[in-house]
Amino acid sequence: MDFRDSGDEAAFRDEVRAWLAEHLTAEFAGIGGRGGPADEDAWDVRLEWERLLGKDRWLGMAWPEEYGGRNASIVEQVIFNEEYAKANAPARVSFFGEGLFAPTLIAYGTEEQKRRFLPKIQSVDELWCQGSSEPNAGSDLSNVQTRGVLDGDQWVVNGQKVWTTLAHRAHWCFAVVRTDPDAAAHRGISYLLVPMDQPGVTVRPLRQMTGTAEFNEVFFDDARTERENVLGDVNDGWKVAMATLGFERGTAFLSQQLGFQRELTDVIEVARRHGATDDGVTRQRLADAWIGVQIMKYNGLRMLSRLVRHGVIGPEASIGKLYWSTWHRRLGELAMDVLGPDSQILEGAAGDPYALDELQRIFMFSRSETIYAGASEIQKNILGERVLGLPREPR
Repeated sequence: MDFRDSGDEAAFRDEVRAWLAEHLTAEFAGIGGRGGPADEDAWDVRLEWERLLGKDRWLGMAWPEEYGGRNASIVEQVIFNEEYAKANAPARVSFFGEGLFAPTLIAYGTEEQKRRFLPKIQSVDELWCQGSSEPNAGSDLSNVQTRGVLDGDQWVVNGQKVWTTLAHRAHWCFAVVRTDPDAAAHRGISYLLVPMDQPGVTVRPLRQMTGTAEFNEVFFDDARTERENVLGDVNDGWKVAMATLGFERGTAFLSQQLGFQRELTDVIEVARRHGATDDGVTRQRLADAWIGVQIMKYNGLRMLSRLVRHGVIGPEASIGKLYWSTWHRRLGELAMDVLGPDSQILEGAAGDPYALDELQRIFMFSRSETIYAGASEIQKNILGERVLGLPREPR
């Protein structure tokens, strides 16, 4: 596949660059790429930036024009993500609404649901969180125990979700809920849309070793949502949930390697300042890390090729997730070794004595990346069983 821009693609890239150059100024430029989908750093500024993206239809750019989008192709989405990362623009805050829920809604929602929810996502008037994982149903999503029972014109929801990113900021939750307790594991599950601002929803933060608490546990105690707030058919939510998972590992992460490249550049610069590059072993580890970024790039291009040709992502998604999460953990460990004793010292800040520098944050947060969005053990099982044809793991 030829990855060079066509004439139209080059013109689109110029349009993206021009828009970013015009709007990425002042406080927006000042925060750089700080934050992330699971981070609250510079939240208010990033929220305003997100509204600006929505106003000019960069938020929802892949949506059909009839729903306020640009009907952007996959290649155009990749171009935008590349230029966005190169410009060091603020980390997005509507990832769960725009990146995960919206494409699922467009694929499985009713016309009324699309007209109701998409404009509020684009204007950033409503933020979303993902209600999938539970204490006993993380990577094994089919084991969800949160129940939904129909009571007249409303669903009554009871149960617990965990690792619910930005639930305390969200207005809505797209939740995987068991609506037929007698059905087999992958059946009897529905994809409910539940409002967060109601007495039956309790959100409790889970503070991490980074000092942040963007992850939460969510308790539903007779929480309610309207009967029509089901995406897809009742008791057929498994395929809807799997579609969301596919979007999570799709084009949303194709620009990720550019962010990793910036982080590696920072590590190399610190290594030079600390004299760590005088050590041959450290130089080799830095070179291996650089090679890893290139491998990630080509994994992403391979995933993109399949998406363009077939419209779906296959095992490439598991290969990519397994690779980048392991690579990033190793980069965090390398960063700590490069810093040496300084890695144990916190500079602190006014009102925040536990303030981490960026390399310390990378090391700590990257420990979780081989768990969330599909644990490494599960990815290895998928590749072993579905790609290599190995016997299934004993249940």
